[in-house]
Amino acid sequence: MPKQKLKLKTHKGAAKRFKITATGKVRGSHAYGRHILTSKPAKRKRKLGERITVSKPDAKRVHAMLPYGL
Repeated sequence: MPKQKLKLKTHKGAAKRFKITATGKVRGSHAYGRHILTSKPAKRKRKLGERITVSKPDAKRVHAMLPYGL
C-alpha cells in the first residue's frame, strides 16, 4: 500500500483566538478585558479592546497549533 501523507489538525480554539498576518506575525487580544470593567479606567478599557502582536515565544506555540496559518 502507498504511504499516506499525514495531515496536521488545526487547534480550533486557537483558530478562533489568533490570526496570522501576511508577514507571519501572530495577532491576538489582550487579557483582562471581559468582566469587572467598572473598576477600570476608560483609557485602559479602550486599550484592552485593541489587537496586539503576540510575543515571540508564544507565537511559536501558536504557529504549532495553526499549521496552515489561519
